[in-house]
Amino acid sequence: MADPGYRVLPTVADTEALGRELATDLRAGDLVVLDGPLGAGKTALTRGIAEGLGVQGRVSSPTFIIARQHRAGQRADGPPVPMVHVDAYRLTGDLDELDALDLDTDLHQAVVVVEWGRGVVEHLAERHLRVVLSRAPDSDVRTASWEWVN
Repeated sequence: MADPGYRVLPTVADTEALGRELATDLRAGDLVVLDGPLGAGKTALTRGIAEGLGVQGRVSSPTFIIARQHRAGQRADGPPVPMVHVDAYRLTGDLDELDALDLDTDLHQAVVVVEWGRGVVEHLAERHLRVVLSRAPDSDVRTASWEWVN
């Protein structure tokens, strides 16, 4: 799935399935930046990525703790890799705040998925997977577009 993509996601299950697909290309050291408004499906996509990576533990939004680490588990399509799930919504973009999370260290050993990360974390890696999610007003139908950005 190296090429840019676009998909209509009628259900949460479809959003999670896309996450599982995206996970097939992810390895330790990869940064995934999720962008989109509240309710667009960022956490559902992250649950799918986690399932595809085979990580352990329940995946929920880390809004109040900011970052949650998930240990590596069994993975069908590659070597086990841990995942760090970050919610950057409450981060102000202050570099000291970001440094305190120590994400650059995690990046070498894990897949790091950052909700609300656009404009905040891209500098942590030479390239990142940007996923933009949107939700139609008064609808559960979501869309996703994604591409690797250098």
